Amino acid sequence: MKRRQFLRSAALAGAGTLILPRARLFGAGAASNKLNVALIGTWGRGEAHFGVLRGENVVALCDVNEEHLAYGAQKLNVPNAKQYVDWRECLDHKGLDAVVCCTTDQTHAFVANWAMNRGLHVYCEKPLANSVEEARVVRVNYLKNKGRLATQCGTQRHEFENFNRVRELVRDGAIGELESVSAWGNRQIPRPGYLPAKGEPPKYLHYDLWIGPSPFHPYNPGYFAGGPGMNCLSWNMYWDFGSGQIGDMGSHTMDLAWNAIDAALPTSAEGKGDPFNPEVTPVRLEMHFDHPANDWRKAIQVAWYQGGAMPENPYRAVDLNRIDHGAMFEGSKGVLVSDFTSRLIVPNGDKADMTYYHPRAKEALIPKMHGFQQEWLNACKGNLKTSCDFEYSSNLIEQMLLGLVAYRVGKKIGYDGAAGKVTDNTAANELLRRTYRPGWTLNG
Repeated sequence: MKRRQFLRSAALAGAGTLILPRARLFGAGAASNKLNVALIGTWGRGEAHFGVLRGENVVALCDVNEEHLAYGAQKLNVPNAKQYVDWRECLDHKGLDAVVCCTTDQTHAFVANWAMNRGLHVYCEKPLANSVEEARVVRVNYLKNKGRLATQCGTQRHEFENFNRVRELVRDGAIGELESVSAWGNRQIPRPGYLPAKGEPPKYLHYDLWIGPSPFHPYNPGYFAGGPGMNCLSWNMYWDFGSGQIGDMGSHTMDLAWNAIDAALPTSAEGKGDPFNPEVTPVRLEMHFDHPANDWRKAIQVAWYQGGAMPENPYRAVDLNRIDHGAMFEGSKGVLVSDFTSRLIVPNGDKADMTYYHPRAKEALIPKMHGFQQEWLNACKGNLKTSCDFEYSSNLIEQMLLGLVAYRVGKKIGYDGAAGKVTDNTAANELLRRTYRPGWTLNG
């Protein structure tokens, strides 16, 4: 039996079977311990994976832009890797172990689902989904495969040690009993609407595949004007291509809060902001959610603010506007304010001496991650556990996308997370899903 077949058979044997990390079976540096990986999206965010993927077998590359394909092959030094322009064909490449998805937002859930259906480990850039329905389909598919596949959603700032310290402070009572959480981002990219038709796609760009499952919009070079790593800012604010800052920095910044509060799905959502534009997501927006109690905290409210909307400053000495992307945790005995790499505790009251709080011993601190992508690669070869698996991340983005639904109907909505249904608004229920072009299947 071939090595890859043996490992997959062992993983499928059942929960009672011991799954040994490949490093133990073959040696950490052995050639047989390397994954056969397909990189889908070889430019922009794809470049962020070049370093770690050089330690694996990159056997397939995929990009709708043939120039980007050539670029990826050269930079990764994989001239023999099979090249594809259609990710659906790439996922059927023989002998694959794992997939890294760096496509446009409107295909993330598609690639993730198709890959899991083929028994492949998946790293998918954020946002994990572009509709509530997509988030739920990804989660169901992952939970079905949890015992044999490693997944990670690309909120890579999660590797900062500050995420661990914030979680510890909140969990251990540094601000007393947790009452509410707010996260925000100040990025503002206004657009009037979809770009008008302009010229023809260059021969090296497969524009129809770039549109993918979304409704067709004519080519305009403005959709491709952004540089590497920032190219998404040319198109992700349009409803058919993304979810604006909700899926962009919202995924990153809400992760800072989500990591600390052990939340699942909210029971309600409301949103208000810029007047609704059927073509472009709002710049200024605030969303509020009710979350039920869990085994260590009471019910809390969670909020998201963007584009100039902000929570109130907790004290005159604290100016939240000076933090471009951050989170605030309000408790019965104080407030914790954090950005991605630093944090501040402000206890309240005349007796705010914090004698009630007992910091963890050094040996009890949450250990450092040592690389976000590397954590996923290690999980593929070992215990399958990652920090931002598709259960954790689908819950996060489902909440955020539900807030957009509430914003669009202009009312607070009740939500049954178990059933995936809005309980009091028929129009909102219709907005939980996207309509796809003929020929595109979410769970193929």
